[in-house]
Order: sequence, then C-alpha cells, then structure tokens
Amino acid sequence: MDHKTKDGSKPLSSYCLEQGIAVGIKVDGGLKPLPGSNNENACTGLDGMAERCQKYYVAGARFAKWRAAYAIDLASGKPSELVVKEQAWGLARYAAICQANGLCPIVEPEVMMDGSHDIETCARVSERVYSEVIHALHQHGVLLEGCLLKPNMVTPGQSYTGPKVTSLDIAKYTIRTLQRTIPSSIPGITFLSGGQGEEEASINLDAMNKLAQLMKNVPWNLSFSYGRALQHSCVTKWAGKEENVEAAQAIFLERAKQNSLAQFGKLEISGSVSGEATQTLFQGDYVY
Repeated sequence: MDHKTKDGSKPLSSYCLEQGIAVGIKVDGGLKPLPGSNNENACTGLDGMAERCQKYYVAGARFAKWRAAYAIDLASGKPSELVVKEQAWGLARYAAICQANGLCPIVEPEVMMDGSHDIETCARVSERVYSEVIHALHQHGVLLEGCLLKPNMVTPGQSYTGPKVTSLDIAKYTIRTLQRTIPSSIPGITFLSGGQGEEEASINLDAMNKLAQLMKNVPWNLSFSYGRALQHSCVTKWAGKEENVEAAQAIFLERAKQNSLAQFGKLEISGSVSGEATQTLFQGDYVY
C-alpha cells in the first residue's frame, strides 16, 4: 500500500481508485510448519490483523486475500485432519476480521497440483477441504454474500501419468465439487491458476462457463484471480526495461482479454473446447 505512481505524486492506491479500480492486499503471513501434523504447513498472520486491516482500509484497500494450501499425498496421510481443520479456522477468522474492518475477504483454499494423484482424488480432497471451510465460515459469523471464494480447479496432479484429462473433464469435476460444497449465497468463484499454463488456465475456465451455461443451475459467477497465468509472459517480456514496457503492456492486455472471454464461455483459441463438444458432454456423460 506504500507504492506511489511513477512520478511520485500520489499513492498508487489512490490513483487506481480514481480510475475505478478496487485495490486489495495480501494479509496472511505465509505458510509455517504446523506442529502435530504430517510435516505440513498452515497459514499464519492473525495476530494484529484487525489493526492492519484498519490501516489498509484508510490507505484505500477494499478487499484482501489469505491463502491456505493443502498438499495431497495419500500414502503419508496428507492432507491430515489437523491441517484441514486448522486452516479452515484460520480462513474463517481472517474473513470475519476483514468484514469487521470494511474489507471483502477473498477466501483461498488451494488444494495443490503437486503429486501424481488422479482427478478423482483431487475432487475428493477438495470436497473435504471446502466443506470444512464453509462450516468454519458459518461458525465465525462470516457474511457469505460479502466474500469471494478463490479455490483450485479440480485437476490431476502435475506428475499424473494416467489417461488424458481434458478441459471438459476438469470443468465437470470442478463444477460438481462446487455444487456439493459451496452455498449459492457466495456470489463469486474466482479460480486460482495453481501452476497451470497461461492458455491452459483460460481454456479450463472457458470450458467451465460453457458447461455452466448449459446446466442453467450454477449459481455463482465463475471467474479468475490468476497470478502467474495472467502476468508471467508480461513480466518476462518487460524484464524491468523501459524499452519493453509497451510490448509487455500489449501482452498483458491480450491475456486479460482472453480471460475476460473465458469467464463468459466465449473463448475461441487453439485448444479451447467447442460448444458442440460441451453439448455432447452435457447430454450424454455429465451426471451429477
């Protein structure tokens, strides 16, 4: 929140607000080892958060995020019951503190892609994690209508070597997992990219929205909150050099446009799913 515009004339947060851009801030203290767990980490940062949120609001922030990550390794018992419950409590406490101080909390339970697990395993673990998070939000009196969920997409692990999983498979499993766990009162699902490639993340989001439009009973706005999958190419092109700024901005604008189209199910690039394929899945293979 301390950054200023290039000429140093005003805080960057004030400049963004003048342009109609809401400003947010990461408020967690990062992942730290959780004693008693299976060598797992839990998110920290609740101490002094209320005071920090008050300062962030005055500085112009209107939303915040807190990331809780969960590793999958069934052989070693990950994620453990302890880390699932501890991080759900942390997410809920964070969300309650944010709302008490005028910030919209982005609740981010990330079941990570690391590992060789299949998509069914990711779906099962994600259901367990999301269910516990929603239960904790209720316990802490969080206004569900006043927060956003930033979950992982349901995918196989990055080291998975089984049968090919398509973007429509990911769409099907992700929507099913959300339907089983997330109340309709939460207005928006803003997916993280979680290690996916830039176009891969856009294509998967597009497939979800194409399928959701056919289903007609998906209550949330399915959108994106990408880091790497939105800005990696832009940052690489820029490389901190003034002469690369214009080219880097053009790349960023193209990535933003593709993800904007994807959140409406209107993406048409190489690899994106067709409406016909989505219709076939919906009519024949999709079973809730």
